[in-house]
Amino acid sequence: MTQRDLDTAVAVATGERPSVIRRRGFGIADPLDVNFDPEPDDVPPQWLEWQQMYEEQQPCSIHRRHNPDGA
Repeated sequence: MTQRDLDTAVAVATGERPSVIRRRGFGIADPLDVNFDPEPDDVPPQWLEWQQMYEEQQPCSIHRRHNPDGA
């Protein structure tokens, strides 16, 4: 597959013009390059494990009423 074939296939699949696809920089991956990772995994996860947070939560007095007057 050539770069032009790839651009055309992506353009057909997305409904965009091939010139738009070329500007976005799609490329053919080399299957022999096993160390290529366009999104490296050195970034901490960007989600919360709510169940884990709930299980690790210390008992607290969340039902205590807040009185701004201190009484």
